[in-house]
Amino acid sequence: MPKTYCIRVFGKSGCEKCTVLQQRLDKLLAQEEWKEFDKEYCPVDTEDGLASFAEAECVNPNRIPAFVVMRLNAKSGEYEPIPARRDPAAGEGNAARLTAWIGLQTDYGEAGRGVLPPRLIEAALREALNG
Repeated sequence: MPKTYCIRVFGKSGCEKCTVLQQRLDKLLAQEEWKEFDKEYCPVDTEDGLASFAEAECVNPNRIPAFVVMRLNAKSGEYEPIPARRDPAAGEGNAARLTAWIGLQTDYGEAGRGVLPPRLIEAALREALNG
């Protein structure tokens, strides 16, 4: 049976930061608290991965790795992105947050230093649970 949530991760071959993001997500998803979440890796250097990336519509290709949190639509059986409910102009990690959907993209600026910290990843998952 499919899980309630799916984290669609966008990365590319040979990307160390993409590997780090996947490891951080795997560590979180191994915990009981996140048992309703699954992860789907979408490498943008493949046709299917690029199609998934395009469907996300709001991820900057220069900000990979990134992810969007999806929720299972019980009627259609398809995963759909969860609309973001926060003010995109406020809060920690603002440059990493997606504006349309719950998710994150890498902030390569001085503040983000090119990594998605575990606390921001967990905050995005918690937002999906509490939404």
